[in-house]
Amino acid sequence: MREESVPFFLRFQASVMISKKNFAKIESVTGFSMQGGLRIHLPPFMNYLENECGMAENTLKAYRTDLKLFLGWQDSHGPSRFVDLNLQHFSEYLAFLHGKNYASTTIARRLVSMKVFFRYLVLEEVIPESEAELLNSPKLWQRLPKVLSPDKVDDLLSAPLPEDRFPLRDRALLGMLYATGCRASELTNIRLRDLSLEEAYCRCTGKGNKERMVSLNPLVISRLDDYLENERPLLTQLRENGWLFVTKSGNPLSRIMVWNLVKKYAARIGCSKNVSPHTLRHSFATHLLAGGAEIRALQEMLGHANVTTTQHYTQVEHSRLKAVHRKCHPRG
Repeated sequence: MREESVPFFLRFQASVMISKKNFAKIESVTGFSMQGGLRIHLPPFMNYLENECGMAENTLKAYRTDLKLFLGWQDSHGPSRFVDLNLQHFSEYLAFLHGKNYASTTIARRLVSMKVFFRYLVLEEVIPESEAELLNSPKLWQRLPKVLSPDKVDDLLSAPLPEDRFPLRDRALLGMLYATGCRASELTNIRLRDLSLEEAYCRCTGKGNKERMVSLNPLVISRLDDYLENERPLLTQLRENGWLFVTKSGNPLSRIMVWNLVKKYAARIGCSKNVSPHTLRHSFATHLLAGGAEIRALQEMLGHANVTTTQHYTQVEHSRLKAVHRKCHPRG
């Protein structure tokens, strides 16, 4: 194939890859950064995560935030040549994270982000090996998800009142969170074309851009129908983008807006400040298990890649049963 017949962007990409490998060889011999240090590798790494690994937007944001923190620390405390980073430096970074009093889950996530970044650098032959792999992540306590009782969920779903700004939208939104177990980010990405009220299902896109079908119960179908017929047309007079849940200007609701709405209505019914959209997801899963749902079916409903994640909810149900036993058994 002649060079002229190859698209420009492919020839450019190939030349960049060749340059990377040549620079890497020079760096490994001289220890001198030909590409301006670690920061220049962050954009192609993020592109790799998005396009080759298929990571979701929120996961990409977490990686970017974690790595910017590490790169800032490396600029101030690390060696002048990033090829000299070793286990001692990575251990010092771990101590730095502990000194910031981050939660163990946050520290574990930031170490994973750093390790994956250095695996990428090895893959691209920027560095010969990564001593970050030798660093142990902190042990995590297995915390049980917080859930609401069915009665409290009913109170929350009924919390929006006619005097609220958009009560029909908010009632439909809360109903969707509990009826489907969707994450807030999944809910905000639902379009009208994803919804089928006649067939009682909705298509949502989860982590890693994986699609799944979620069922709709009669209550949420009724609420969605009311919202779509009587309130959403008023919100989309200026702009119609096809999103299911929109703001007063027709733009899609953001994940933070959904979070704030749940907090608002949870406070109204006297719930803990810790209630969030994910609390409704946890409640959805726990109540299904209590009703006899199989763990594999629940895994599919929640969109979990690994059944181990879903099994955490079995521990919640076991804890509830133990509490009932202690309270009701004469020798409890």
